[in-house]
Amino acid sequence: MAKPFRVFGIGLNKTGTSTLRAALRKLGYRHFGHSAALVRAYARRDWAAIFEVADAHESFEDWPWPLVWRQMHERYGEDARFILTRRHTPEAWLASLKAHAERAHPGGFARRIAYGWDYPHGREAEHLEVYARHLDGIRNYFAHPARRHLMAEFCWEEGDGWRELCRFLGERRRRGPFPHVNASAQAQPDPRHLAANRERIAQQLASISRRAPGSGSR
Repeated sequence: MAKPFRVFGIGLNKTGTSTLRAALRKLGYRHFGHSAALVRAYARRDWAAIFEVADAHESFEDWPWPLVWRQMHERYGEDARFILTRRHTPEAWLASLKAHAERAHPGGFARRIAYGWDYPHGREAEHLEVYARHLDGIRNYFAHPARRHLMAEFCWEEGDGWRELCRFLGERRRRGPFPHVNASAQAQPDPRHLAANRERIAQQLASISRRAPGSGSR
């Protein structure tokens, strides 16, 4: 491996993970991102499949990596660094997640595994709870003196960029603008995806309404 340690992006999706991916690639890391197959491996607790991919690459973000950060630390220890990305407010994250859910490929398997629901619509409070719990769990774990140096928390909206990232990774600071990326905004939504997602969102909202107290459902 050319780099001194593996770098795991462990922020939830829609926290600037695409920006992190672009920056790590510019720094020369052999990168691996989202994998539906590895999300399914995580659901089966097939750690061998996940470790095989992790052993073969140098940096990671998106699913399943925010779900397996503890296992990655247990496996790689001092030979790994962990980057927790977040948004400037939980509400900004939720709004971005909802917009992304409408544009993404229908199915929501990773969202169901991570958040417990296919869509955040109608389950906003539960998603905000998952977001807060994710941040708190990672912060508390890496607050231990023996682990504190292994994790850094970044918010691109608050001005973090090349200086902070390169300092944490021990890399020479890069010249030029930091590669802020908004993958969802740049991608042209597929009208079929929009229609299918909106129909499923309506079904989820109707199901929630039927279960609500006083709705008359049984």
